[in-house]
Amino acid sequence: MKKTFLIIGIFTCAFFFAQKSETYLYLDYNSMCCGTPSTNPVMTYIETFQSKNKRKPIEVYRQSGLGREGEFKLFIGIDALSKSKRKQFIKGLEETVISQNNKRNRSSDGSVFFTPTQSLSKENLNKLNNLTIYKKEKSK
Repeated sequence: MKKTFLIIGIFTCAFFFAQKSETYLYLDYNSMCCGTPSTNPVMTYIETFQSKNKRKPIEVYRQSGLGREGEFKLFIGIDALSKSKRKQFIKGLEETVISQNNKRNRSSDGSVFFTPTQSLSKENLNKLNNLTIYKKEKSK
């Protein structure tokens, strides 16, 4: 009986202390005529930030099916970060998006939109359709 309670207790603790963000930043990937931009700059930034700061993996979700040319949104969970790390992360993410948009071909390439002051709650995220856990794209 004690073993049963111990096992239930361990699984309960693991469930409650697992990373579950309640606040998500989001990026809109839009198309101009020839498809959406790559997520590689943003995902590389997230991976670099995690490794430099020795953080657990940051939750990233993708909502697809938002347009004819593959438009989608990325949702990035930020609750696992402290306030100072959160500010640092958001500033770096904003710089990454600005850099990616500046390098694009304005007549044909799509753009990435990010507003650092806008976020989405877990409750609202659960209401979205076509939401999957993000897996990094393979470079072409």
